[in-house]
Amino acid sequence: MPCFGQPTHFQSLILLQWPLSYLVIAFILQPLFICLLFTSLWPLPVLYFTWFFLDWKTPDQGGRRSGWVRNLCIWTHLRDYFPITILKTKNLSPEHNYIMGVHPHGLLTFGPFCNFCTEATGFSKIYPGITPYLATLSWFFRVPFVREYLMAKGVCSVSQPAIDYLLSHGTGNLVGIVVGGVGEALQSVPNTTTLILQKRKGFVRTALQHGAHLVPTFTFGETEVYDQVQFHKDSWMYKFQSSFRRIFGFYFCVFYGRGFCQGSSGLLPYSLPIVTVVGEPLPLPKIEKPSQEMVDKYHALYMDALCKLFDQHKTQYGCSEAQKLIFL
Repeated sequence: MPCFGQPTHFQSLILLQWPLSYLVIAFILQPLFICLLFTSLWPLPVLYFTWFFLDWKTPDQGGRRSGWVRNLCIWTHLRDYFPITILKTKNLSPEHNYIMGVHPHGLLTFGPFCNFCTEATGFSKIYPGITPYLATLSWFFRVPFVREYLMAKGVCSVSQPAIDYLLSHGTGNLVGIVVGGVGEALQSVPNTTTLILQKRKGFVRTALQHGAHLVPTFTFGETEVYDQVQFHKDSWMYKFQSSFRRIFGFYFCVFYGRGFCQGSSGLLPYSLPIVTVVGEPLPLPKIEKPSQEMVDKYHALYMDALCKLFDQHKTQYGCSEAQKLIFL
């Protein structure tokens, strides 16, 4: 177990509020609103759910981000806990749109969230004129209140209509896609650099259809902040994880970090540095119906660019000179 200074209770609360806020919304706020239907306050939930259905398509049409939410001071405390930083290697022109490959997924994606869904690391100052979005599972936007919280931070649906909308309305949009998806979460183990990318080519096809530039990124330290229990593929626990994935869309991962007491284990992540390195954009031509050969060509170029980005910075951020990216 890594050894670090013990976080304060305030830091622990700030850190846990991020995942716990979704649980509070799902298991407290939503049932509360349903209960209000049977009280004199019934107009409140009726009005909200009426508006909810009228507003159904908003997550697929650019969302509704909030500068106030993105600039909340709680995100700076989240940033400082690890700490989390972003490294710019090249400028991004506001005259283009971009699809950004986010690697690796990690368990809770602390780095990409803090860097692209908040202003804690100063994204808008580092990349003026660029509007970042981070794509996630579409069904989150079908959950009342959760959708509002996600959209406020600049999170968008990973559905094809949502991505197409952002890449075809204006310029300066940067859409981050965690290409490895939820399957890559199972690969999130310290001292590993395994990415699910070999057959993930849909993002390249979409970029070609819109003439969007591809931007490789790699977040060093993302897989180091938790230890994960891995199960053999023949075990009943792995079968349970697979069944859970089919039902809910993501894996039930068994992981642990530090506890509230010195030397104990718990759900707090280890306070290790997390650095998201944003690479040089790869220009793509606009081809309405790209051939498979064209998709394969630019997918290979993207993988090469990602490998070069990793190799250029790996020793600076805790990886050995011999360590290489492994593509599944």
